[in-house]
Amino acid sequence: MKKLSLKDKAITSKGEYVFGSEDTGSHACYMIYGMLKPGEKAREIRPGKGHEELLLAARGNFSVTGHFVGMLEEGSAIRLEGEQTCRLENRGDSDAVYIISGGHSEHGHHH
Repeated sequence: MKKLSLKDKAITSKGEYVFGSEDTGSHACYMIYGMLKPGEKAREIRPGKGHEELLLAARGNFSVTGHFVGMLEEGSAIRLEGEQTCRLENRGDSDAVYIISGGHSEHGHHH
């Protein structure tokens, strides 16, 4: 498998790229690299039935609403499971980056 620049992929994919089965050939896990410009809001983040996700503020601080409410500071992470949902907003004055890693939960479905 070759190395991919997730940042470059995200830039050409409207700010977010899913590094997953199409790249790895595996459905066991995936990782999402996302970028938000100042004042920008992210899509709804929800793992979905049978999945869990870890959401990391990799660069910058995010305002979070939904299942978790508050600030997610750079280097901090939260866990979402199933239908738990949240939204991110970059209230800072520079670009911010989030990373989501996910996979099947113990009782999750399999492809």
